[in-house]
Amino acid sequence: MTEDDHSSTHPQLPPTTEEERFSWLRLLRSRRVGPTTFHRLLAEHGSAIAALDALPEIARAAGETSYEICPETVVEAELRAARRAGARMIAFGSPGYPALLADLPDAPPVLWAKGRADLLRQPALAMVGARNASSLGTRMARRLATDLGARGFAIVSGLARGVDTAAHSAALETGTIAVFAGGIDVIYPAENTQLAENIAETGLCLSEQPMGRMPQARHFPARNRIISGLAPAVLVVEAAARSGSLITARNALDQGREVLAVPGHPHDARAAGCNMLIRDGATLVRGADDVLEAIGPAAAPAREQQELPLDPPSAPARAASPQRSLRETAALHRQILNRLGPAPLAEDQLIRDLDAPANQVTPVLVDLELDGRITRQSGGLLSRGKG
Repeated sequence: MTEDDHSSTHPQLPPTTEEERFSWLRLLRSRRVGPTTFHRLLAEHGSAIAALDALPEIARAAGETSYEICPETVVEAELRAARRAGARMIAFGSPGYPALLADLPDAPPVLWAKGRADLLRQPALAMVGARNASSLGTRMARRLATDLGARGFAIVSGLARGVDTAAHSAALETGTIAVFAGGIDVIYPAENTQLAENIAETGLCLSEQPMGRMPQARHFPARNRIISGLAPAVLVVEAAARSGSLITARNALDQGREVLAVPGHPHDARAAGCNMLIRDGATLVRGADDVLEAIGPAAAPAREQQELPLDPPSAPARAASPQRSLRETAALHRQILNRLGPAPLAEDQLIRDLDAPANQVTPVLVDLELDGRITRQSGGLLSRGKG
């Protein structure tokens, strides 16, 4: 029972009762059940309730002698957290589930949504790029997002620094979708707290992860497949030769999406990935007209300004000011790198040594891991990276 078991058969009917929604979430949150296995289990057993009954025996047959399904209390806690956050569940197969995403073999069985869920029915374009984007790169991202938004497209991105932030900010008025790597109630990076709150007001925040989950590096590739899966095309504005943006581009190709890229100067490392994509056949983009020519004209529907009702109403929590978060983050960066060396150190020991709350340290560790400055090993061990 692993996520390597692929099946093209998805469940035919979405959950329609509270009991069925509860069972879907419990099955999905059970150990070793990811999206692909979830869809296979429902195809084989007909319902999440029946799959849950069969799961312990399936696990025993696979060599798991002490397997337990997700406790009911865990699901109850997640549902309470969703209500506090003002998030609604969108289940695979329901009318509000995005059609393009539903075509994927590993389509998320459940999405948590906060904001204008009607944007999922609007033509969309995904835009990704460097977190350390250049001034020219961020200007290009803003211009493209503004122009494409004005032509009726929702702009999909991942709320990261740099290109993502520029694209979301420029498309706030016309419609933007932010796909979270962690729980929908966990804003990462912290300095985008206000942007995320603005998106929840005028756009849409989306996540497949459990409520409260702090993002780790391994969550970002899964997040990227949703970004590319929501749109017929992915536009890469700036990207290094080895970057998460290229992972998104590869996802897009695997999903049958168009890949478009903005060219850059050959001597700029932040343009190397885009130039490679163009060399390998991606469409070169100079402006919105190039994008429309590549994907064909798409009629933008009339904008529906009213939000779908959330149950209960949103109650967003306020975070610390961005200025304070940036200062604290920089200080933690230095402290972590000073304490780590080539010899691995347990993450919980590092947190104790720093004498800082785990929920402050964990996002900084993700930053450093994505930058290649620390390496995460099995068993929760950390060491200095080569970056």
